[in-house]
Amino acid sequence: MFTHFNEAEKSVHYPTDRRMYVSIKPYMLIVVGLLVFGLIGAAWVQYLLFGLPPDPSVSIVPVTSSDPVGFPAWLNISHWTNFFFLILIIRSGLSVLVDHPRLYWNNGCTPGTEWIRFTPIKVPEDKVWTAKEDARYISPVLGLPGYKHTIGIARVWHFLTVPFFLLNGAVFIALLFYTNQWKRLVPVSLKIFPDAWNVLVHYATFNMPVEPNGFYHYNAIQQLSYFGVVFILAPLAMFTGMAMSPAIENRFHWYPKLFGNRQSARSIHFLVMIAYVVFIIIHVSLVAATGLTRNMNHITIGTDDATNRIGLLIGATIILAIVAFCLLAHWLSWNKQRLLQYLQAAINGTLWRITVNRFRPQPYYQKKDISPFFWPNGKMPESEVWKKLAENNFTDYKLKITGLVENPVELSLAELKEMAKEQNITMHHCIQGWSGIAEWGGIPISKIVELVKPDPSVTTAAFYSFGEGLYGGYYYDTHTLDNCLKPQSILAWEMNYETLPLIYGAPLRLRIENQLGYKMVKWISSIEFVRSHESLGKGFGGKNEDDEYFDLLADT
Repeated sequence: MFTHFNEAEKSVHYPTDRRMYVSIKPYMLIVVGLLVFGLIGAAWVQYLLFGLPPDPSVSIVPVTSSDPVGFPAWLNISHWTNFFFLILIIRSGLSVLVDHPRLYWNNGCTPGTEWIRFTPIKVPEDKVWTAKEDARYISPVLGLPGYKHTIGIARVWHFLTVPFFLLNGAVFIALLFYTNQWKRLVPVSLKIFPDAWNVLVHYATFNMPVEPNGFYHYNAIQQLSYFGVVFILAPLAMFTGMAMSPAIENRFHWYPKLFGNRQSARSIHFLVMIAYVVFIIIHVSLVAATGLTRNMNHITIGTDDATNRIGLLIGATIILAIVAFCLLAHWLSWNKQRLLQYLQAAINGTLWRITVNRFRPQPYYQKKDISPFFWPNGKMPESEVWKKLAENNFTDYKLKITGLVENPVELSLAELKEMAKEQNITMHHCIQGWSGIAEWGGIPISKIVELVKPDPSVTTAAFYSFGEGLYGGYYYDTHTLDNCLKPQSILAWEMNYETLPLIYGAPLRLRIENQLGYKMVKWISSIEFVRSHESLGKGFGGKNEDDEYFDLLADT
């Protein structure tokens, strides 16, 4: 396994501290406890005071000619396809989650305000603690691909899977309403709610209700559960995922507010995943407990046979095939990362390029919105040149601007400040998951473009840093010229109305507000205008893109 890692990579991917840990704020435990035990307690109160309510399952009306009977092949195929994609989405989502193992209800992400954390570490107050250091290990048994700081490949799997998951769901819903199968899932009477309560009372008090044959009918709780999974959880997963996109948030500031804010959307996204996991566990348990052979025949070969084991064998084969694919996915994640990155770029990169990347950021935030805490990130430069410049407050610093330009220049901070200044209060979106709102002051990149006059063949601007990448080597990243010219794109020398601190990127850092944070290079040493990102580094558009398989377009 570790032949893939050099010593620097081993320390990152396989850290010493691999403790599993979950800490939940008491108020969340109280809320969950009230919901769960409140329902169970109310069921027991009704049972003890008024007796067991009638079981609505025994009074289900007989099948009529308009009711669905059995499970057609398209439904069974969609069911197993959905299960396959859900497994990949959940496992890759866990790998993404632990790269910032904290969930919040506020946009500032101040340590201590998280409602749940999956790390035993409390952020120390006596030292700089970066977001990279805060990332946790997750075993490849649980996460895809697993290990620490594999968020680039984790996002590849997540976003490679999501479009096909949504496509499968769209086809399923279209066929559901094209046929009469919609009657299985969609309630047509408010009577389903008291019926569902009566069934819950039976389950909660261990008086098992009559189990209807799912080939013909579901009971009220089953119908509401399946309806919720298809028509509530899936759309909610999609819409909360969209609310975490920097391009969408910076163009449509009202959208994340539908879920509270950007971090609330991330928390709800996580809770949707938990709901899926709970549903799968309960669903599989009941399938096994209420007639495994018959139920597997229902959902594999579409027959109502309680003796033929062909459906059970087919279902077991499908599950084993999914397990085998998970093993293959792990192998691909460490042996064919570049192939996965190419696939991600071809599918989602193309989709994002023609959609969200076209959005132009709009101003929204005010001084009162500035976060009290802003996570530092990245490796401080070890360059002696940078250290000497910092000691002299960068008075000798020169920004070198070269490449395919008519007028290459070297500009001091004083000269840049004389050219122009723009101030923006914006939300920073980190690929790890945290966010923070800050004021940034600096020169619009459009002014630099006007000064140096790039050649018409130029499509890309490369920004080089005094800092290094995660595994060493000079750090750089690229942006399309179009993104550099979008509103709020600046080289910042100011943060929160003060000189940009060293830890946040002095003397200059990049702000491109429709992109994720890793694209916003800190400690900038120079800029180069080129025809294509493919001519730089390993040809994938940046240090993170070269070594950690991040996205070239980081707008979602």
